[in-house]
Amino acid sequence: MVRPVMRLRVLVGVSALLAAVSACGSPTPCAGVGVVSGVGVMFLHEGYDGLAGASYELCTRGKCAKGELEEEEITKVNLPLPDDVDPDASQLRFRVTRKGTDSPLIDATTDVKLSRQSDGCGGGAYNRGLAFTKDGGLTTKVPASVSAAWVKHVRELATASPSTAATAESR
Repeated sequence: MVRPVMRLRVLVGVSALLAAVSACGSPTPCAGVGVVSGVGVMFLHEGYDGLAGASYELCTRGKCAKGELEEEEITKVNLPLPDDVDPDASQLRFRVTRKGTDSPLIDATTDVKLSRQSDGCGGGAYNRGLAFTKDGGLTTKVPASVSAAWVKHVRELATASPSTAATAESR
């Protein structure tokens, strides 16, 4: 027979473990667990030809993300930032350079103030989403056309054949 004191200890231990695993002690789920600090730019390729293999660079607050563009209609470039990032306005630079050239095709800057996003458990992170289009340049207000292109892109990835989806995930 298990003693009542032992049951109480087990119950308290399991409760503490569940609270730790759920990332908060609230009985309601923490909707935003995993919120990260960073900036992201959705780049609509419309108006630019032959960007496959072009390099991109996204920099702010002394950090940079670099990579190569795929042949697609829209690209999302993300730059993770430290959790203790200063949210005040700071210059953000987005550059795209065609493969085989030294001069950037796109070299845009804007001042960006980060916004706090709650994790629903008393924590959160500072981040900001931006967009770049040929007509609108680099902007902190994401146009409806860019959002629509991103939704279309994500849906195409979701309905792609397994071999195509695996290739897209490796990007």
